[in-house]
Amino acid sequence: MDMQGNRSLAISQRQAWDALNDPEVLKACIPGCDKVEASGDHQYAVGMALKIGPVAAKFAGKILLSDIVPPESYKINFEGQGGVAGFGKGTAEVRLTPAGTGCELDYKVHATVGGKVAQLGQRLIDGTAKSMAEDFFKRFDEAMQKAHPEAYAARDAAQAAAEAPAADAGAPPAAPAAAARSGGIPTWVWVAGAAVLLALWWFNR
Repeated sequence: MDMQGNRSLAISQRQAWDALNDPEVLKACIPGCDKVEASGDHQYAVGMALKIGPVAAKFAGKILLSDIVPPESYKINFEGQGGVAGFGKGTAEVRLTPAGTGCELDYKVHATVGGKVAQLGQRLIDGTAKSMAEDFFKRFDEAMQKAHPEAYAARDAAQAAAEAPAADAGAPPAAPAAAARSGGIPTWVWVAGAAVLLALWWFNR
């Protein structure tokens, strides 16, 4: 099972990196998660409840970070067990690149699963993973807006300034300024390690 993606973040490279390495942030944002605890140097113990179709179970596992180049990149090695429900293991590569006042997150994930979960079919597993990822990103976005409101204000102002001329090309000069003050249309911020951690844990179920 392979997955890769790219997300634009309103927060800076350093802010994304710090959130990625904050167990409390991850615990609060990962759906069903009740434990993300440091268990050693660059090691974490994770526990969460998960339901995919008819299969529901409590999963426990561990994550080991390696090839760490803060605040740019690292590699994640993970494995988890859910009893008869199944197991999973794999790796992921995460990279953060500065982009304006924010940053870009790129990740690649490779995972294998077994047990009852593996028998449910790829479509159901992928659908559940996407749904949980959306839930995670929504929670993370809300947490980052509270922690870094200035990053969102700057991002929204820049978007409004860029969109206003096209939307109000025939309007008087005052119209673009009014549109800028309205704040524009905010978009979700996508966190680095959390995104990957999510993908990892859902696919490894």
